[in-house]
Amino acid sequence: MNDIGAFIKQKRSESHITQEEFALKSGLGLRFVRELEQGKKTVRLDKVNQALSMFGFTVGPVPVYAESKQASEDILNKAVQEATQTARS
Repeated sequence: MNDIGAFIKQKRSESHITQEEFALKSGLGLRFVRELEQGKKTVRLDKVNQALSMFGFTVGPVPVYAESKQASEDILNKAVQEATQTARS
């Protein structure tokens, strides 16, 4: 969800509205907006769509293709690094 959170934050900033204003206008809670923009890993899809709809977007199926063996290995290595860091915390 990190990409979506960054997208929401960018669009909100471009619209010159605060998180508080965005929460009120979208009907979402301020805590949800903050967590979404901070990249919380688990969020409700209906609420994500509610946030995205403020900018004319929605979540939908997107094909995932590994463009190369290297790209797949990079994704795997990143996941392993994140898991290792989480385990150390």
